Amino acid sequence: MGQRLANQTAIITGGARGIGKATAHLFAQEGANIIIWDMLDEGQETAKEVSGSFQQVNVADPQSVQVALDIAIKQHEQVDILINNAGITRDRTLMKMSFEEWKQVLDVNLTGVFNCTKAVAPCMVEKKYGRIVSTSSIVGIHGNYGQTNYTATKGGIIAMTKTWAKELGKYGITANAVAPGFIQTDMTDLIPKEVRDRIIGGIPAGRMGIPDDIAHAYLYLASPEAGYVNGHTLRVTGGAG
Repeated sequence: MGQRLANQTAIITGGARGIGKATAHLFAQEGANIIIWDMLDEGQETAKEVSGSFQQVNVADPQSVQVALDIAIKQHEQVDILINNAGITRDRTLMKMSFEEWKQVLDVNLTGVFNCTKAVAPCMVEKKYGRIVSTSSIVGIHGNYGQTNYTATKGGIIAMTKTWAKELGKYGITANAVAPGFIQTDMTDLIPKEVRDRIIGGIPAGRMGIPDDIAHAYLYLASPEAGYVNGHTLRVTGGAG
């Protein structure tokens, strides 16, 4: 068992299940103090599994984020790592997509990342150290049918990440993104089997990714060893895209 994150405190948004849960377990094994922010009550159980703490946080609400951050600082004094992992989908083609479906996804996936990073960044600036890792997607680079809202947020995360790298780099803070490909999660489980099989057929690695594949990418970018990686979007796609 490694200790690459020993004595560091990591906030993981969307940490209740899927990729976020896998990340919480991996980071805990590496010595980090884990704080899970999620709307799902399952986050409490995940936090218990990793001897961490859980706050029910709506990342789309700046006040909810600030209250949770104040608690985190009171408990741990410092936040070293922010994993902006929370995200939702409301898939529909452009002609059928409602404004509410558009807004819901932007509020969580894009504004939520902004809210969390804006809140946590001053803590990192004060300490002159920090790792910000945000979840983009390969579809944020290439687009995807029926995902105007989702792709807009994931492309926006890449742009914000590059901007934060320029603004925060002088404080010893890195900002990077991970662009997963086709990963086995609750979201992808809803895709019909014939569609999943067709997608897998186009992946050079010959399989779907699993949450641990993304968690290990997060770990590298969140580690001290990645101190000279800044403003980068790491594709984790099995060779697809």
